[in-house]
Amino acid sequence: MEDPGKIPRWELKEETVTFSSRVWELRTRRYTHPHKNITEDFYYINSPDWVVVLGRTVEGKILMVRQFRWGIDDFSWELPGGIVDPGEDPLEAGLREFKEETGYEAPSGTIIGVCHPNPAMLNNRCHFVFADNVVPSESGTQWDAHEEMEISSLSTGELKDWIDHSKVGHSLALVGLFYYQLKVAAL
Repeated sequence: MEDPGKIPRWELKEETVTFSSRVWELRTRRYTHPHKNITEDFYYINSPDWVVVLGRTVEGKILMVRQFRWGIDDFSWELPGGIVDPGEDPLEAGLREFKEETGYEAPSGTIIGVCHPNPAMLNNRCHFVFADNVVPSESGTQWDAHEEMEISSLSTGELKDWIDHSKVGHSLALVGLFYYQLKVAAL
């Protein structure tokens, strides 16, 4: 029996893949409301989990990357990160992505948070990794074919100024910095 104080869960009737790409699928789910006699199609993006890394150098600076983003048709300052490969541990994925994108490596890292980037249209989660005492690696960056990045290391004061002046606008970078402030150090 349903709790009268709770809203009812829609019933999933059917799911199909509408479009598939290299990194995500657009899927259609047909739902029926249990009381309103409504049946509708809803669309969502089926995507692997993501990881975002907040790397702090031995000098106490935070590494940021700037890259071109097709969705906004412009450049974006953000924290390094990427896709968690199938079967890969999010922490390992974060340290791997961090090294590939920044050319820095970390002796270790820790998960400092997890969120659903946009549960209205995405089914994945984003894991946030803190890596302390990162240092340049001998191998340098290892970008994918579609990646080119500018890398900057910022003091916490500079980073706060960038946030205050909306120079950092990527929502997942801001969430990562929020987790950093809550669990590691005040900005």
